Amino acid sequence: MLQKLGFLPGFNKQVTSTGAESQWTGGTNVRFRYGTPEKIGGWNQLGESKLTGAARGLHHMVNKQGIKYAVIGTNRILYAYSGEVFYDIHPLVNPSGTAITSAFSTVNGSPTVTLTFGGSHSFQTGDIILFGEASTFSTITNSNFGAVDFADKKFMVTSLPSSTTITITMPSNETGSGATTSGGITFFQYYHVGPAEQVGVFGYGISQFGGTVTAPQTTTLNGALSANSAGTGGTGTSIILTSVLNFPTTGTNFIQVGTEEISYTGVNTATNTLTGITRNVRGTTNASHSTGATVTNYSDFSGWGQSSADTDTVAEPGLWALDNLGSTLIALIFNGECFEWNSELTNATSIRATIIAGAPTASRDMLVSTPDRHLVFFGTETTIGDKTTQDDMFIRFSSQENINDYIPTAENSAGTQRLAAGSRIIGAKLGRNAIYIWSDTSLFTMRFVGTPFTFAYEQVGTNCGLIGKNAAVEVDGAAYWMSDNGFFRYTGKLESMDCLVEDYVYDDLNTTSNQFIYCGINNLFGEITWFYPTADSNVNTRSVTYSYLDSTAKRPIWFTNDSTLFTRTTWQDSAVFGLPHATQYDANTDVSFDVEGNTDGITYYYEHETGLNQIRLGVTTAIPADITSGDYDITQKVVRGAATNMADLRGDGENIMRVSRIVPDFINQTGNTIIQLDLRDYPNEAAASSSLGPFTISSSTTKVDTRARARSIALTISNTAVDTSWKLGTFRLDIQAGGRR
Repeated sequence: MLQKLGFLPGFNKQVTSTGAESQWTGGTNVRFRYGTPEKIGGWNQLGESKLTGAARGLHHMVNKQGIKYAVIGTNRILYAYSGEVFYDIHPLVNPSGTAITSAFSTVNGSPTVTLTFGGSHSFQTGDIILFGEASTFSTITNSNFGAVDFADKKFMVTSLPSSTTITITMPSNETGSGATTSGGITFFQYYHVGPAEQVGVFGYGISQFGGTVTAPQTTTLNGALSANSAGTGGTGTSIILTSVLNFPTTGTNFIQVGTEEISYTGVNTATNTLTGITRNVRGTTNASHSTGATVTNYSDFSGWGQSSADTDTVAEPGLWALDNLGSTLIALIFNGECFEWNSELTNATSIRATIIAGAPTASRDMLVSTPDRHLVFFGTETTIGDKTTQDDMFIRFSSQENINDYIPTAENSAGTQRLAAGSRIIGAKLGRNAIYIWSDTSLFTMRFVGTPFTFAYEQVGTNCGLIGKNAAVEVDGAAYWMSDNGFFRYTGKLESMDCLVEDYVYDDLNTTSNQFIYCGINNLFGEITWFYPTADSNVNTRSVTYSYLDSTAKRPIWFTNDSTLFTRTTWQDSAVFGLPHATQYDANTDVSFDVEGNTDGITYYYEHETGLNQIRLGVTTAIPADITSGDYDITQKVVRGAATNMADLRGDGENIMRVSRIVPDFINQTGNTIIQLDLRDYPNEAAASSSLGPFTISSSTTKVDTRARARSIALTISNTAVDTSWKLGTFRLDIQAGGRR
């Protein structure tokens, strides 16, 4: 007898496959629309360039001339994208440039160049240095490197040998005899943003007593590491670095290369060698690493004492807060300065963002309030210009329509406020009727009320803090966010959201890298998606989606995606460009289009919901998609499902069932799909495939004959080829009841 199969929309991962009768239990690269599963849309790379570093901010805007801009802030560079071209608009510490003489030192056979400054510099490892025009260059004696190698080029700072020197890495080795403090050039220093990764900071007594935490020291490998070796070259027990300057020398300490963490117990400063090493510690996996790979010291610590094995202190990554006041971009470096960029200027793409005069110089978040047009800073300074006064719970806002005026007077609307509930402000979002502000424990609203107070504040939620700066969105007057202890919604009242994939998400979540969690809206399909890192990763590797349009109180629709293709660090909805845009970070590729010696990985920029495939660097790749149902078993009575009006096959597994035919049904199908039946006699038994399957289904396939016999059967639908799409209809199976054995 033919039986229709009806499944409730969304995934249920809170129960076993046996318990998820008439439900879907998982899938990859699928979504639900009108209650029906389908493969997600494709995406296409924009700009054909690999950006330097990891994108940590994305904002779309349109200026008064109607020109559309996408602004992308990586942990190293601020880019403006327009007309298929990326423009570097990153602010400079020294906009006029600084001349240095007798600056270059090189060594024959090495790509490392040491730059010597006339006094102490303020560079940090990983910062960007830009060299001036060829006319500012003076010849380096005994070096094959010339003006063409430096002029108008950007380099990443590789290491900091001393307070007056930095090193950069050339794309080729020195072939001359080597220079010693020779030659000169003009340089420009990029404002520091921060590291690409968020990691724990280790130290004994993280305070003035016993030591203070410093920025993680980085260098590079001077010798390849194989995946299965203890040390250099695959045979040793040591690791050779370019420099061990400022690396801890006592006790057990830790470094990270790629995603692998390695401990060491000894340091040979004469040979820049780490000894007593142990590979793949703290749950990481052995990997191969090439010469020149970035090495980060994660037990970095200054002062006396020995580093501890555990810590609750986290070095936060380089992030951006981006917004616009009309045609003016406002860009805040997380815990740093705030800048403006006028997109109306005729030469806008050839000029850089500049620091906002009078604005705070250290803030955790920023936005422009509307329609009142105040520039608001969160977790900012109590004394403007004094970073030591940064208060993580302090709010400061400008006078109306004046981003340079922050001192409250009787004649302006500038002001301040300190929130009480929580230890730090995590993030803020502009809503329809209020600004939502989250601390690590609570939710507040901030509403414009006019003179004399400008804004009114109200605490509207407790025990519902934001897990990361970008883990919240506002949709149609409702705020949705991810907390440390679940998903929440605020619609005028605080609600804890029922989530049928909650354990799947939280049991495998890297909370140390919580600032990487990014929430985005796809209003074309009524979806809110959180991209997050799993427990064994320092980068985003998975996503979870809530369907806010199709969900009901009785049936919230959630689904997950662990595809390596669909990992995103930022996301913007379709309001400006018509389709959603997003960024993907590749930590294992370092060759970017604009920076020499990059060791921070690269970012791709995509347009989503276009086509059926992934197109990146001109290469088309299939987007495999699959979905799997829970187990169902036979019942002697067909019950019509009230919700779906389809046959409910729920039973108690008393009888064996025999399936002789599959009748496929797709609403839309392009290319071939694959159907597989997974068979079990007992819940804890490993599933076995039907002996005649899997079955390839084309758009013309009317039926498939099979021989399947089991107490319970699960259905999997998938595709693997390019130019393939599908939307599921109502499948039918020809099922007969067998005996009990």
